[in-house]
Amino acid sequence: MRLRHIEVFHAIYVTGSITNAANFLHVSQPSVSKVLAHAEMQLGYALFDRVKGRLIPTQEAQMLFGEVDKVYKQIRSVRNAAQNLKKNKTGNINVGLTPALGFDLVPQAIALYQAQNPHVNINLQTMHNDEVQQALIEHKIDFALMFSPAPQPGIRQITLCEAQLMVMYPNQLFEQKPTSIALKEIAEQQVIGIWDSGPLGDLVLGRLSEEDIHVNSNIKVQTYFLAARLVAKNMGICIVDEFTARGNVNDNISLATIKPALNFQLKALHIEDKALPQLANDFLALLTDLANKA
Repeated sequence: MRLRHIEVFHAIYVTGSITNAANFLHVSQPSVSKVLAHAEMQLGYALFDRVKGRLIPTQEAQMLFGEVDKVYKQIRSVRNAAQNLKKNKTGNINVGLTPALGFDLVPQAIALYQAQNPHVNINLQTMHNDEVQQALIEHKIDFALMFSPAPQPGIRQITLCEAQLMVMYPNQLFEQKPTSIALKEIAEQQVIGIWDSGPLGDLVLGRLSEEDIHVNSNIKVQTYFLAARLVAKNMGICIVDEFTARGNVNDNISLATIKPALNFQLKALHIEDKALPQLANDFLALLTDLANKA
């Protein structure tokens, strides 16, 4: 017997008629009659006798019902479990991320996601671009969040949003507090160098070279966090991604976009031939929505 045969047989046996079974299964009466006839044809014997408008189980049906009822209960259990998973999601999401996203965007996304899915565990690992591929291959993470990563074989990239680099500067350096600055305007300032920060560092160096701009950079760091803290101590200015900038602003620091803009993309990376779990897809959808509203 097929699963559909079992469902219809069980419904008729329990409710006593085609009409009641159809109502119980939310299908038409002809559909129930057709499935029953097909089941009896395949079995080679009748399951019900028609007596005064009611269907009376045959001896064979009575003998069969005990086993069918076990299977039916298992089917119902599977359906209930599937519904419960939809209502109360459980599981783990393992995320690798560039440290810059830890200031504001990802914490905000996690707070919203956990409020909706309190039974989901989220594990975060900060990492740099050159660590992502190995972490994905070894299944240490489900996906990684990176800025404009280089293509890698076997790794799929999903663009979440377009973003831009910004200048963070102490208020005392620019009395007018400009909201947009050309790179040539910072040539006389102390620039905290983050040149080894991967694709974004390369983006800045490329623009400086293109416009033949030489900057003073006596202090060099490897993390946006340290650069932002140095700006807060009036040690100079820095050029960082907009997520870092907005996550570190205070009364003594201002932000300015760069003109012309230096754009990059926030991307999610995962193994190409392995579909992301639904939990991960849901989290990425929420993160994408937040990132595009920033």
